[in-house]
Amino acid sequence: MARSDDEYDYLFKIVLIGDSGVGKSNLLSRFTRNEFNLESKSTIGVEFATKSVQTEGKTIKAQIWDTAGQERYRAITSAYYRGAVGALLVYDISKKESFIGVEKWLKELRDHADSNIVIMLVGNKSDLKHLRAVSTEEGKEFAEKHSLSFIETSALDATNVEQAFTQLLTEIYRIVHKKALTNEKNPSFKPALGESVVVRDPAEDKGTHKKKCCS
Repeated sequence: MARSDDEYDYLFKIVLIGDSGVGKSNLLSRFTRNEFNLESKSTIGVEFATKSVQTEGKTIKAQIWDTAGQERYRAITSAYYRGAVGALLVYDISKKESFIGVEKWLKELRDHADSNIVIMLVGNKSDLKHLRAVSTEEGKEFAEKHSLSFIETSALDATNVEQAFTQLLTEIYRIVHKKALTNEKNPSFKPALGESVVVRDPAEDKGTHKKKCCS
């Protein structure tokens, strides 16, 4: 019997960050609704959507937050990152400057997000092979240097989009599961501050929402 959308074992908050125009909103819509909008425009606020995936016998519900244009105004605050256990750090393979900007976004993540956040570097728009300005090797080298996982995706043709989110969620789950086992074996074990990973706010838990950002 299939589980309803409100039945899950874990709820993980994931954030999408990167320069404006790299395709974050379309990655979100492709993964959660299998939709792509060529006319997608930046909006002010925070947009998020949820989707559940199955991994290693568990139902993992992802609550994915998109900056929705705020990166244009550098208005992203610590409230956006609060409670996030995973991040997709996105650049456009056809725009070198968006790859250069990854360093800035990684620093912001390190400064504002939990120190244990799991980060995946995503080279989006892999369908634009004829316009490629960032090689796959450059992306891999940056990811290895900063201990990030790496993948190239295309929200347009859906290449690796599901895989990117599922891989990130699976990595988070394995970390959480390992800590849970440690906790069972050692009753005195206590996770560090900020390591809470199962987050649920019923008011934010249905469909796609837009919230006024950020207090």
